Amino acid sequence: MQTTSHLLMIRPVNFSFNAETAGSNAFQAAATDNAQQQALQEFEAFVALLRENGVDVTVIDDTHSPYTPDSIFPNNWISFHEEGTVCLYPMYAPNRRLERKPEVLEQLSRNFDIRATFDFSGYEERGLFLEGTGSMVLDRDEKIAYACLSPRTNRAVLVDFCEKMGYTPEIFTAVDGKGQAIYHTNVMMCVADRYVVACTDAIPDPVEQKNFVCTISHSGKELVTISLAQMNQFAGNMLQVHNNKGERLLVMSSQAFASLDPEQVSRLAGFNRILHSPLTIIETNGGGSARCMMAEIHLGPRA
Repeated sequence: MQTTSHLLMIRPVNFSFNAETAGSNAFQAAATDNAQQQALQEFEAFVALLRENGVDVTVIDDTHSPYTPDSIFPNNWISFHEEGTVCLYPMYAPNRRLERKPEVLEQLSRNFDIRATFDFSGYEERGLFLEGTGSMVLDRDEKIAYACLSPRTNRAVLVDFCEKMGYTPEIFTAVDGKGQAIYHTNVMMCVADRYVVACTDAIPDPVEQKNFVCTISHSGKELVTISLAQMNQFAGNMLQVHNNKGERLLVMSSQAFASLDPEQVSRLAGFNRILHSPLTIIETNGGGSARCMMAEIHLGPRA
């Protein structure tokens, strides 16, 4: 199933501007005083919104040591799959590799059935990276892994993931308005159950763009395009989930929602209800938004 009603989110204790990631993340803008306190407020309001709408959120507190300023974005280092499989990923920034804390899996295993683990983190020794469902946007129904290549998304690691997990890679190059490689695929696109939101203008090669659009079309999903300007406001960084009543919900930040025009809102609302929450401090200092904060748990319950 494309969506889940179970999410993992990590409550930050050391959130701040991460200088180790800023060089490859054009979405990081500036350091903010008291970022931890303000980010925590945004985090708690976001979790409350999800829970009020019937989404099951497992919140695990980060630890002060080791220092992990980006722990609020767990989807980059771990993913969960319906077969009971957990995948661990190689991370570009050394201080982000420390986010792979055993206690996270220990806590999750109390409630969810984990049967196997694929650990790709060994690629770090070779300087090769694949940052989870940031680097890849997964069509879980059609088994397609969309990925734009960047310093954080390596072709060889992507192919290894696809071979082990039974996915077909859709690989392309994507850039922002200044021609800089987009660091994570999930800032320019989102795959839902019946549609795909994507900034096709970010794919400069006409052949790659045509192949990308054709893959979406052949998957049977409707394409909803966003502009480069909207992408820069995190309009591609969305995630569709469902709640305890089976209702589909499209989750994004308030900045992303405000960037959409009335026609786009109408089209998306025709598929599912839209939820949004203010995440300004997290977006500005962390360079990631709503989707990055949610790791979908596609695991069965523990017997």
